[in-house]
Amino acid sequence: MNRLFFQPHQAGLTKVEAAKHTLRNINPDVEFEVHNYNITTVDNFQHFMDQIRHGGLNDDKPVDLVLSCVDNFEARMAINTACNELAQVWMESGVSENAVSGHIQLIIPGETACFACAPPLVVAANIDEKTLKREGVCAASLPTTMAVVAGLLVQNVLKYLLDFGSISYYLGYNAMQDFFPTMMMKPNPNCNDRSCRLQQEEYKKKETKQPQHNLVVEEEEELIKHESNEWGIELVSEISNEELKAASGCVPELPEGITVAYTVPKNQLDDADVTGEAVQETEESLEDLMAVMKRL
Repeated sequence: MNRLFFQPHQAGLTKVEAAKHTLRNINPDVEFEVHNYNITTVDNFQHFMDQIRHGGLNDDKPVDLVLSCVDNFEARMAINTACNELAQVWMESGVSENAVSGHIQLIIPGETACFACAPPLVVAANIDEKTLKREGVCAASLPTTMAVVAGLLVQNVLKYLLDFGSISYYLGYNAMQDFFPTMMMKPNPNCNDRSCRLQQEEYKKKETKQPQHNLVVEEEEELIKHESNEWGIELVSEISNEELKAASGCVPELPEGITVAYTVPKNQLDDADVTGEAVQETEESLEDLMAVMKRL
């Protein structure tokens, strides 16, 4: 946030207020609603869930999609808990502390792995992430890496909401090698999040109710496109080396899978004087030989 579009004259504003002002100048047609609070506290978490449940633009409906751009595991786990409980589709994103890699992830409760299904080591081992950071020291960050990951996230949002292209369930980015790993992670049946396990059961019930289509493949009769053959064109199958040897001249021994494209027809080999006498040397000059040729 501070490195991407924070402006000097916005000093003193909260991040959300500064973001609102900057984004409104970029696109004044977009409606912004800002809340400057910590979603991990009990009261704020409940308000956060209410905003997901009733924050849609049309008549108190849920939001279409939740985007996570937070910078710590605790906030991600709070978003994960809320979305699992509400069966809300969301996209998680982040940039690593080494500043040269990041990822985006589409999470569909019950269908794909949630953030708690395959958590980072810090979360899995119940380690307080605050103990991993030195006080007053900011993790490394590169605006270029953040911009790339943000662009990948927005592109995936457009594909999901507008229903085009192939949606990335997980897409990583390694700036050191320009490597973009992609995959889809299935939910963990033993996930620590109870709501995630319940959503998995609901998804299984929906899958069993889906009609099973028996695919019947019928062989289509090959149609003749051209009854007449004015030019006498014929299609011939590929022939083996043995067939070539019988039909034409000498064929070299070739490895399996390799064949010659053309050989001299056998009758031409028979008619050719391949054992003719060598040309005898002569003492006649070039002018004399040319005169002989003219008299022929």
